Amino acid sequence: MAIHKTIMKISDKQKEQSVPDPRRLFDTTISETLSQAVRIISANPALVIPGSIILQHQRKAALDRKKYECEGLLIPPVMIVSITMRCNLACAGCYMHGREEQPKAEMSPAILASVVDQAAELSVSIIVIAGGEPLVRQEEILQVAKAHPRILFPLFTNGLLIDETIADAIAACRNIVPVISFEGFRNDTDNRRGSGVYDRLLSVCDRLKARNIFFGCSVTTTRKNFDKVTSETFIREMIGTAARVFTFVEYVPMQSGTENLVLTPEQKTMLNAVLPVFNKKFPALFIGFPGDEDAYGGCLAAGRGFVHVSPSGDLEPCPAAPYSDVNLSHVPLKEALHSRLLALIRDEQGLLTETSGGCALRANRAWLKTLMKP
Repeated sequence: MAIHKTIMKISDKQKEQSVPDPRRLFDTTISETLSQAVRIISANPALVIPGSIILQHQRKAALDRKKYECEGLLIPPVMIVSITMRCNLACAGCYMHGREEQPKAEMSPAILASVVDQAAELSVSIIVIAGGEPLVRQEEILQVAKAHPRILFPLFTNGLLIDETIADAIAACRNIVPVISFEGFRNDTDNRRGSGVYDRLLSVCDRLKARNIFFGCSVTTTRKNFDKVTSETFIREMIGTAARVFTFVEYVPMQSGTENLVLTPEQKTMLNAVLPVFNKKFPALFIGFPGDEDAYGGCLAAGRGFVHVSPSGDLEPCPAAPYSDVNLSHVPLKEALHSRLLALIRDEQGLLTETSGGCALRANRAWLKTLMKP
């Protein structure tokens, strides 16, 4: 408890400091995170990731984005691309199911490749590949990652499709970082993802470790599992599997009746404060999503820090807000980033302030829907 109180005091002091330019701060955060990755790799040169090359690219890309911004075009450093709704699991509370969308055709391989090409041309630094289970489109993932070796491709996956063949392919494509979903220890993971999943994932981790692949874990962080997944016992267990990235994704209540799983304000404060401590203490990266929104003056969605591309190509503010006025199957990315919807969301400062609902845009979806009317 003593360390918790100390962390809380440090966090309170940090909140008192004003941030004049959230986008520059986010670029700095990305560079610092990549620098930490380089330090981890330096301690184990066998790890398969070209950290220094990607870090150098990020620094140049940040300057390019600043130039675009001076010309009136806001380029987010991060693009999240959910390439499919298909999945081999049916996890409770899955955000993709909670989007309540009518089925649409997925982006074709050519369109997906074009979207990534355009993002690279515009100096997007990081392209997060998500789903559904993205590895149902493994060939396309490998193709776009190989085509853009200076861009980092975190791959958020349930891990169960990573067999020996896919592990070999990832090892040969050094800028892909698999981030495997855990819910905590065995019971929590199996309760949400299915009996036996935890042990199967440990086998996947062994497979990645044997190939010196730089990989991590993603933890859906709830009010219920918070104490377990932020414990040093859990951190050490995951590091023992060779995981070197920890992504704590705050639970968003996409399904009615699950609001009681949203982190309490105290837990959110603690999470934002403890991650820097872990970054110094352990040989791994610790990242929160959406992160310390207070530091950035609100949510980083809608292009302030990231945008989301749906499986059908809709350009959206974030994965939890399935609203769009432009589709990348028909409109170039550079033009789409001038989206009226994204601009209106960014201009509405109060809308992007975090709420007790766990997600500002999700909590204000009634207002968002009014923007979709002609």
